[in-house]
Amino acid sequence: MSDTNDHATANGSTAEAPSAAPAVSILTQYIKDLSFESPNAPAVLRGPPRTNPNINIGVNVQANPVTGGTGEFDVRLTLNAKAGENKDMLFHVELEYGGVFRLANVRQEHMLPFLFIECPRLLFPFARQIIADATRNGGFPPLMIDPIDFAQLFQQRMAEERARQQVQTV
Repeated sequence: MSDTNDHATANGSTAEAPSAAPAVSILTQYIKDLSFESPNAPAVLRGPPRTNPNINIGVNVQANPVTGGTGEFDVRLTLNAKAGENKDMLFHVELEYGGVFRLANVRQEHMLPFLFIECPRLLFPFARQIIADATRNGGFPPLMIDPIDFAQLFQQRMAEERARQQVQTV
């Protein structure tokens, strides 16, 4: 008898055992921090609605080390909306939305992409809804953030890290 991962098939031949597919599940998700500010209210809420506000969105993702197959992941969104000739501040929103994930069958070399692409992709729709509710409750139309390409953000982050390492070794 061999120590390989071969298994006998119905006709007696052997086939390699199928490897289990990577899987991720959300054990819990939660708001870690939420702040909504409208420093110029109620003045910015009076009069005709302001069209085409200038909205700046910052996105940051952070993962805490995965131990025992679970790990914590945070999506941080920062939004500033300004409008008018004087660039009056309409609102400022900060959200840190977290989740605890269980990862299974993820090879070590795929762990970082899984954490920084798949985990925020799963959390983002919930964070987006919280932002929309906060802006609506603040007296503004609900802000529906466009989908974010977390794979592109991850690739940019890795390229920046490689460039930083090259500078340090020179």
